[in-house]
Amino acid sequence: MTTPEFILHLRKFIGHDPLWLSGVTAVVQHEGKILLNRRADTGRWSLLHGILEPGEHPAAAVAREVHEEAGVVVTPERITSVHTLPPMVCDNGDKVQYLDITFLCRLESGEARVNDDESLDVAWFAPDALPELPENDEFLLSKAFDDTSEPWFANPS
Repeated sequence: MTTPEFILHLRKFIGHDPLWLSGVTAVVQHEGKILLNRRADTGRWSLLHGILEPGEHPAAAVAREVHEEAGVVVTPERITSVHTLPPMVCDNGDKVQYLDITFLCRLESGEARVNDDESLDVAWFAPDALPELPENDEFLLSKAFDDTSEPWFANPS
C-alpha cells in the first residue's frame, strides 16, 4: 500500500510511534460477483482498502480508492461495518492501528483493471468461488452480506 504524503510528513516527527488512522474498505458487487485485488505488498487477494486523506469523507474515500486501485467507478450504498483492527507493525517498523469503515458498493462504470502499483491483479469472483482471503476480509464480507441492513459494530461490554 502506498503511504499517503500526510503520513510520511507525520512520521518525520513521530518516527515509528503508534499512529491511529481511519481506513475504508470496499465490498464491490456486480451481477452477483465481488471485486477483489491481488495486493502487490503481500501477493494475496483481498477486498479493496485505503486510508482517508485529512478532511475527506469516508464515502468519497472508498470511491476514490476503488477507482485508484481497480479503475472502476462505484457508488457506496451503505455502511456494513465499523470496527477497530488490532495494532500492527509495518515492515518498516511503523506502528499503526486502523478504524475501518466498510461500505457495500455498486459498480457504476468502467472495466476492472490494475490501475496503480498497489495491485498485481483485479478480478470478479462469485461468492462461492472466492480465493483464500485474509481473516479480516472474510469477516467483513460476512457482515456485508448478513441478513440485516444495519451496520455491524462491536457493542461496548
